[in-house]
Amino acid sequence: MTASVRPSDDPVIEYLRIGLAFDRLEEGFVDAYTGDPTLRAEAQNGPRPDPADLGARARDLLHRLPDGLPADRAEFVGSHVRALECSARKFAGEDVGFVDEVRAYFDVDIEPADPETYRQTHADLATALGVPGATGDALRDEYQRYRRGQEIPADLTEPLIAAFSSALRDIVRAEFPLPASEVVDFDVVSDKPWSGFNYYLGDYRSNVAVNTDLPQHMSGLPGLIAHEAYPGHHTEHCRKEQKLVGTGQLEHQIFLVNTPQCLMAEGLADHALDAAAGPRWQEWAAEIYADFGLRFDAEKARAVSTATAGLLTVRQDAALLLHDRHGDADTVAGFLQQWLLVNPDRARQQLRFLTSPLWRAYISTYVEGYQLLGRWLDDAPDARLTRFGRLLDEPLTPAVLRAELSL
Repeated sequence: MTASVRPSDDPVIEYLRIGLAFDRLEEGFVDAYTGDPTLRAEAQNGPRPDPADLGARARDLLHRLPDGLPADRAEFVGSHVRALECSARKFAGEDVGFVDEVRAYFDVDIEPADPETYRQTHADLATALGVPGATGDALRDEYQRYRRGQEIPADLTEPLIAAFSSALRDIVRAEFPLPASEVVDFDVVSDKPWSGFNYYLGDYRSNVAVNTDLPQHMSGLPGLIAHEAYPGHHTEHCRKEQKLVGTGQLEHQIFLVNTPQCLMAEGLADHALDAAAGPRWQEWAAEIYADFGLRFDAEKARAVSTATAGLLTVRQDAALLLHDRHGDADTVAGFLQQWLLVNPDRARQQLRFLTSPLWRAYISTYVEGYQLLGRWLDDAPDARLTRFGRLLDEPLTPAVLRAELSL
């Protein structure tokens, strides 16, 4: 450890300082920070940190814990410091296997899915599309025809974002009260490796960027708004700032990429539309689309959505093929096209996310997060909405959810 860095006596402040330092190694590593600005200024204005030094500081903090923290807070901080220690080793040039990297970041174990699942999913999708028995190019063509029919006209994208955001905000505020001052500003952007991104600014404000590199679809836009804003990322940030940071749990002032809180947040956000509008949300969305002169076939959209649920793990399998089995980019793009039935442009956009140095492991947050949180929510069907509220308000981790599932 370099002599220029003195660990803080407060374990939470040391965690914040370590986390903030990673943004000097990779801009964007700190997804959100709402704490003491002097700590951020210290990280931004000091020398670029040595990854090996950050790893040593992370290991030292792990050895110190609980260091006066209650057990639940020590568990939360510890799980995130373990993830940072792995990131430090990666930045220092250590060759960490992809499966081990995902385990260290997100506290989950991953393995490839059975391809037979995908073949059966294609059969189910063919039935949902009204072409039972179609396979290969015939199924892809029919699916692409369906997707093209769902494309939102470019001039309606921003008005529809506003309409769905307003409708979802009204629903969410009735069930999960938010501060009166909370607000989300939406921006349409391009040339990004993701479809949407929430930039939480603190004080109950977010900027949400929606990427228009590829067309938005009627079946996808409501979920995107729910995911990024109501009751997804923005709502979670607001309620945790109010209920956790507001009661002195300052470790929640920072949100760091490639840590367990990402898996929890993405799993929560992917269940957000169902929590807000219910499992038959398609009928609700169809009424809003009708106001804009668009016809949305709710029943067919639900059938297609149910059928394609079996393809959830395809992108994680593509990441394993790329990073664990070292397939080349063309092979991985072909894998995505084969099973997701997407065109080459969509496959290359997805590959861009999988090859990003910062985001390459992140696909597992959507896959494993959705599955783990889904099992936990389903485990208490009569209290599903109450449990969703716990996800918004409590510092839960994958380990906590697994422990509750084993009871």
